[in-house]
Amino acid sequence: MKQPVILLMGPTASGKTAVATSLVQEFPFEIVSVDSALVFRHMDIGTAKPDANTLALAPHHLIDIIDPDQSYSAGRFVEDATSLIGKIGKSGRIPLLAGGTMLYFRSLMEGLNSLPGADPEIRAAIDLRAARVGWSALHAELATLDPETASRIEPGDSQRIQRALEVRMITGKAMSEILRETRDPPPFHFIPIALVPSDRSELHKRIAERFETMLKTGLIEETESLRKNFDLDPAMPSMRAVGYRQAWQYLEGELSKSELFEKGVAATRQLAKRQLTWLRSMQEVASFDCLDPGTGRNVRDHLAKAINCYNLL
Repeated sequence: MKQPVILLMGPTASGKTAVATSLVQEFPFEIVSVDSALVFRHMDIGTAKPDANTLALAPHHLIDIIDPDQSYSAGRFVEDATSLIGKIGKSGRIPLLAGGTMLYFRSLMEGLNSLPGADPEIRAAIDLRAARVGWSALHAELATLDPETASRIEPGDSQRIQRALEVRMITGKAMSEILRETRDPPPFHFIPIALVPSDRSELHKRIAERFETMLKTGLIEETESLRKNFDLDPAMPSMRAVGYRQAWQYLEGELSKSELFEKGVAATRQLAKRQLTWLRSMQEVASFDCLDPGTGRNVRDHLAKAINCYNLL
């Protein structure tokens, strides 16, 4: 029988950490974080990292594993998560993968593809062109080279536009073509669960409230400290994370405090939109309303039935 793996997915601010924490109190689950920002040490406020009390109740793997001046990839995540899944399974427990980095989930579920690694020189050249003509122009160029990928990327999403153009320049192939290439299926039995909002405006309200709390509790000061203690630049993955990117611009005098808030909230809403789009494309996923006060109980009941049905314990 394949190793069972619970997937708890959802957009930012959907309450995944709270649900995951409650689940490990009732089931023999062990949490593996699926979040490209939580891997960074010293980045606590802007990532909404679980606090010490939460981590004491529900320890998370793959949190605080690299410094902000380092990088982490989907490939490394798959290697780390696969190793952890094996170890957790051998201990008689069930892995619970919880987070919102959909690329990581997809890479694990579908297997790694042959996408090339990053090329600093090519990225620098793309950034230089973007500074000259703007990211919207590069998005239009991508739409000509790889319309399928461009259709899934917002014109202002510089990170994803850069990556798609980089892949094209390195391989001569469209990213969409490479992603369709045959990959070996992973040796796991996935049980996917999604926390999604029944009212998008309520999720947006949560996002705004959470970002305001981040500012009040020291997001700017945290970013300033990171800049002092590490050799960072705004192109690094850590500083391109939502919230930190806008805080960096504020510290550079490019944004006012109110603009920092507005742009941070807008960027977080765009992130949530992309996450929800990906979740809608998934097959055979059990969805629960993250705005329902009974969501935790409903997810628990669903998993209890799944555990009984598949005789997982």
